[in-house]
Amino acid sequence: MTWEPGQGHYPHQASIDAYGNFGFRFADMSHRGSLLCLPSGMFAWEVERPEDVTLASLDRVLAHEELDVLLVGLGSDIAAIDPAIRGAFREKGIIIEAVSTGSAVRTYNVLLSEDRAVAAALIAVEQAR
Repeated sequence: MTWEPGQGHYPHQASIDAYGNFGFRFADMSHRGSLLCLPSGMFAWEVERPEDVTLASLDRVLAHEELDVLLVGLGSDIAAIDPAIRGAFREKGIIIEAVSTGSAVRTYNVLLSEDRAVAAALIAVEQAR
């Protein structure tokens, strides 16, 4: 099964098997485009560049009550996160880490395997690092 941007929801949280080629593989499926990985499932995410990461683009994440960590994969490089975003997550007691997409995927998989309350907001990249 393949998702296209703007479509798709997988109703379970899953580890990421692969990333690159502007998409992700998980749960024996392929998703093209950016991705939100939440305790309530995997969702297509309409973000393409670090500057597209806003409070509005993360509202689905903020709606979760039982989260400890949000990993934001900002593509191939690291970029700054708006202080207002950091403040909103801090108010809810959620740690937010902004790193490259590859680092976010690896850390997300480890925390998920440890049964931690983790979420990831991942911008799709062309090549895996």
